[in-house]
Amino acid sequence: MAQVLGIDVGGTGIKAALVDTETGELLTDRQRLSTPDHSTPANVAATVKELVAGFDYDGPVGCCFPSVIVNGMAKTAGNIHDSWLGTRVDKLFEESTGLPFSVLNDADAAGLAEMAMGVGAEKRLDGIVIMITIGTGLGSGMFYNGQLIPNMEFGHMPGKDGNPIEHYAGNRARKEGYLSWDDWGPRFNYFLERVARVNTPDHFILGGGASRKYDQFKHTIKVPVPVHIARFRNNAGIIGAAAAVL
Repeated sequence: MAQVLGIDVGGTGIKAALVDTETGELLTDRQRLSTPDHSTPANVAATVKELVAGFDYDGPVGCCFPSVIVNGMAKTAGNIHDSWLGTRVDKLFEESTGLPFSVLNDADAAGLAEMAMGVGAEKRLDGIVIMITIGTGLGSGMFYNGQLIPNMEFGHMPGKDGNPIEHYAGNRARKEGYLSWDDWGPRFNYFLERVARVNTPDHFILGGGASRKYDQFKHTIKVPVPVHIARFRNNAGIIGAAAAVL
C-alpha cells in the first residue's frame, strides 16, 4: 500500500489527507484550513505549511491547484490572486514545507481519481469523458480512452454576457444570486450543453461540493449525455493529487 499526502488548494478552503493511492481510501481524517482572504503566494504557502505540519509525514506530496499548471507553474489565476501568474507552485510549496511537491490542475486531479479508482473505473467509462467539478467556479478535466488531456478550462468559456461562463453557472453564482436549485439548474445545464456542443463527450462525471445535491437539480439537466456522480465527491482532488505523485 502506497501512502501519499494529498492537498487540494481551493478558492475558499485548503484540504489535506493521507491517501491510500491503490484504493483511494483516506487513511486520516481530512484536515481543512480556510484559504487566506488575500490569497497571495506567500499567504497560501504559509497555510499549506501549517496544514502539512499537522500530519506525521515526510514523503512526497501531491497537490492540486485552481489554475492551468504547466511544469509546476501557474499559467492562469481565475479564483486566486493575480500574483500567482508565473509562480512555480511546486517550488514555492517545497521551500515552505521542506517536502517535494507534484502539482497539477484541480479538476484534472479529480478526474484522475474518478477514472482510476472511482465511478469511471467502476463503470468502465471510455471514449471522451469530461469531469466537471462544481465548486467556487467550474473546473473541468477531459479524458480520451482513459488518457488525460490536461488543462481544459471549460468554465472560462465566454458566457451569455461575455464573462467566463462559471460566473453565470458556477456554485458561487448560485450562492451570491440566492438561487434555488430549480433556478440554478437550467444555468448549469446550459453550461453542459455548451461543453457538449464543442466536444461531443460520451460521458460527464460531476464532482465538487454541489454534486452532493444532484438529486435536487437533476430534473433540470436535459443535456443528451449520460451524467455520473463522482464516487469520491469533494475528496476527489485530494485523492487524484496523491495518486499523481506515483
